[in-house]
Amino acid sequence: MMREKARERCSEQVQAFTHCCKESGFLMVFKCREENAALKDCLIKHYQDPVFFEECKKEYIQEKLEFERTGIPSKQRKQKLPTSM
Repeated sequence: MMREKARERCSEQVQAFTHCCKESGFLMVFKCREENAALKDCLIKHYQDPVFFEECKKEYIQEKLEFERTGIPSKQRKQKLPTSM
């Protein structure tokens, strides 16, 4: 959960790294070092943020309680139900 949320918050760096990798092909290991470093720095900043951790922890606990109450995983609850059967 923290990884997904951190990637959303670092979307600029994720897009820059992805773009660099697509353009560089097999040489991405060498050509995309700056983009990779920027992405890692951004992600680590969020992983070490205690406020961000608590926010994710609360959301996780809410999802866990909802699962215990309904028995339906959160991914299935978020999917739209078909309108016609």
